Amino acid sequence: MALSSTRSVAALDDPKAPIVDFMTGFSAETTPGAAAKLASFGEHLRPGAEVYVTFLPGGDFDDTVAVAKRLKSEGFLPVPHLAARSIPSRGFLEESLGRLQGEAGLERVLLIGGAVETPLGDFADTMQILETGLLDRFGVKRIGVAGHPEGSPDISDRAIAEALAWKNAFAERSDAALCIVTQFCFEAAPVIAWDRRIRAAGNRLPIHVGIPGLATVKTLLGHAKACGIGPSMGFLTRQARNVAKLMRVSTPDKLVAELAAYRAEDPACGIAGVHVYPLGGLRRSARWSYAVTDGDFTIDKDGKGFSVTVDLD
Repeated sequence: MALSSTRSVAALDDPKAPIVDFMTGFSAETTPGAAAKLASFGEHLRPGAEVYVTFLPGGDFDDTVAVAKRLKSEGFLPVPHLAARSIPSRGFLEESLGRLQGEAGLERVLLIGGAVETPLGDFADTMQILETGLLDRFGVKRIGVAGHPEGSPDISDRAIAEALAWKNAFAERSDAALCIVTQFCFEAAPVIAWDRRIRAAGNRLPIHVGIPGLATVKTLLGHAKACGIGPSMGFLTRQARNVAKLMRVSTPDKLVAELAAYRAEDPACGIAGVHVYPLGGLRRSARWSYAVTDGDFTIDKDGKGFSVTVDLD
């Protein structure tokens, strides 16, 4: 079944309201390596926050399980990644889901194909994992699937469209709620165009749109190239032409302001939430995000962005 949006109706006469509404309830992400450097997630995130835990190519899934267990014990909602092409067998998947259920109170997962050219085992794509029925059997309440507003270097646009149609149909026969969690982008226009396009094609799965957290332009460029980000990377390359700006910390205020306005103005908008990729570290991205949800920002004079009014350092 599709996950219905529970967003509030932002007051359009208050310029801050759509932005606060858009960012409220944002989720964040961590890698096992980054988690090992944090004494406590509570130093940066508020209780009950949803935190995705990556399973990277070549990584040990035990580390993902351990971080999910830790997050649960610290009062957060862990969302482990399941990378289809890195799962060696159905038996491994079943065992892993059992461990996540027993040790981390498994409720939510994110399914991704995984950046592995040749599958390590039984699964070549996320649809094969969904078809096992194991996620329903282990009581998973919400399943995230990957979204690519600017396409993917690994999958053709046609294959992406066919997979999304299949997942919409699957949502109608699953006990879990499905949603789309997108790759991060740097400009709103490609996201808006993509939402309208897949909605016209029949998508009914709510979208949790990915936004880049606070990081230097140089760091963001590195992540964007590694992830195959499309046309919106031009936003960064234009800044990078000025070498002095490479080490400047970039904030996603213009992106957030434009997506928030789109969601507030279009009742049929598919965007239901925000997923923050803390590419420059969790501390600063979380502090900025909470400042926005608390309304601690001022709208720029040109109305195209905003600036938070708290110290980010």
